[in-house]
Amino acid sequence: MDEQVIDQDKKTILIVDDEQHIVDILVYNLEKEGYRTLQANDGLTAVDIALNQKPDLILLDIMLPKMDGLAVCKKIRHTLNVPILMLTAKDEEIDKILGLELGADDYVTKPFSVRELMARIKANLRKVEVASLNLENEKDGNTNKIIVGDLTLDLDKFEVRVKGEVVDLTLREFEVLKYLANQPGQVITREVLLEKVWGYEYYGDIRTVDVTVRRIREKIEKDTSAPKILITKRGVGYYIASK
Repeated sequence: MDEQVIDQDKKTILIVDDEQHIVDILVYNLEKEGYRTLQANDGLTAVDIALNQKPDLILLDIMLPKMDGLAVCKKIRHTLNVPILMLTAKDEEIDKILGLELGADDYVTKPFSVRELMARIKANLRKVEVASLNLENEKDGNTNKIIVGDLTLDLDKFEVRVKGEVVDLTLREFEVLKYLANQPGQVITREVLLEKVWGYEYYGDIRTVDVTVRRIREKIEKDTSAPKILITKRGVGYYIASK
């Protein structure tokens, strides 16, 4: 890869797809929007570039040579906590769900609208910026922790503890839990979570919220079939038990 002077103000997006014409379209549109781009056409190269270059966001195709996108996502997630958007030509539910459970923040099904994809990229990057700003603001105040029952969120460290034990969450999972924990006992609809946490200004797929909540439960609940912390209000949404 050619060495180049990096504009520190530009966000870097890694595009991972084995179809070069799709990569070219994404590079053109992203660079037109002012982003810096990196490219990989197979899974092994994607992992190498991601871990060395540390992009701000990753667009990751599922069907890749050498290592599929789901394995790439899982490997990257061990080290990086950046937004990962899965690109998939498949419409099988299992691919979308697996991608999210492995740590992806969102998915887009091919063929996709470039305009919609750009909106999702901006929304995901904006959430990271807002989280960073909130972190700086909260450091100056006294509200650096949220404690609800056995659940403790340290807003300075982006750290979650359940009964004193640290639980490893992605930024998106942390943001969901933080939004709910700020309003214990109050039921929040999936649509509101999608808007407030994902930052979508349009109607997104609420199943993304369900999968993320399920992933959080697997990490914070002793028994996911009978949750005591993150509760479902059937037909409405979710809430944190205020005990």
